[in-house]
Amino acid sequence: MTKEKRPIIIDTDPGIDDAVALSIALNHPELEVKLLTTVAGNVNAHKTTANTLKLVSFFGKQVPVAKGCDNPLLIQLEDSAEIHGESGMDGYDFPETTTKALTVHAVEAMKDCILESTEPITLVPIAALTNIALLFSMYPETKRNIKEIVMMGGSLSRGNTNTSAEFNTYVDPHAAQIVFQSGVPIVMVGLDVTSTAVLTKKETEKIKEFGKVGNMFYSLFQHYRGGSLQTGLKMHDVCAIAYLTDPTLFTVQETFVEIALEGPAAGATVADLKMKYHDTTNAVVCLDIDIPAFQKWVVSNLEKIN
Repeated sequence: MTKEKRPIIIDTDPGIDDAVALSIALNHPELEVKLLTTVAGNVNAHKTTANTLKLVSFFGKQVPVAKGCDNPLLIQLEDSAEIHGESGMDGYDFPETTTKALTVHAVEAMKDCILESTEPITLVPIAALTNIALLFSMYPETKRNIKEIVMMGGSLSRGNTNTSAEFNTYVDPHAAQIVFQSGVPIVMVGLDVTSTAVLTKKETEKIKEFGKVGNMFYSLFQHYRGGSLQTGLKMHDVCAIAYLTDPTLFTVQETFVEIALEGPAAGATVADLKMKYHDTTNAVVCLDIDIPAFQKWVVSNLEKIN
């Protein structure tokens, strides 16, 4: 019996680990990507949109792409071009594409997609939460047809920007606060887990042999500074897609998460893991990941695309 595909919208800012996540999601037999929306983050929104269109075209997919917010809600954008390269996906010469983004803003495209869907949509933000926060602020009626949010972002301990904040929540903490206060079920796959979810030389050498797809990723990996080919490349955003298709890879806990908005911890996700200060939970947070199983999952899915 064929398993029904899960309808999802991915909000993204490619980014090299985003590219791996999108590639697996676009080709996974259990996922139906209804819409791809872009936001400023790793690089500006013009570049993240161009990169998303390149990936959709590369795989010959007909998934619509909508450009979203150029800036965070209240603060200045701090991108991550030093990690992903000036274009966001340096290292591979993608063919020119004639595919265009939708003429409507990402928030409008998400609203239409969600309200028109016959079954609840899962939102998969693997970037700053600016678009999602605006969606909930402008169109709160969309919440009733959202199954859950499975996001890559946040951290239960140290950050990769300031001491405490993970990049996606740091870029737009006010948006993160709106989303965590929305009442929509949230799964947070945070930095504690994703920093350990690496592809080592063993996996990247296997991927290199996967024809056109393998060549593309191996070329990108040479320019990715999220780890190294020697110590392991951090597949942050891929973890959100892995959770969608195999949540048994993760150890999780329900808790309440708040967002620090300013000061030296701006963007930090503060989790009340002992539930000492809150009577209700607002998120499921990932605490651990089965790294060998995750590595096999990534290699297997990229091999199937090839």
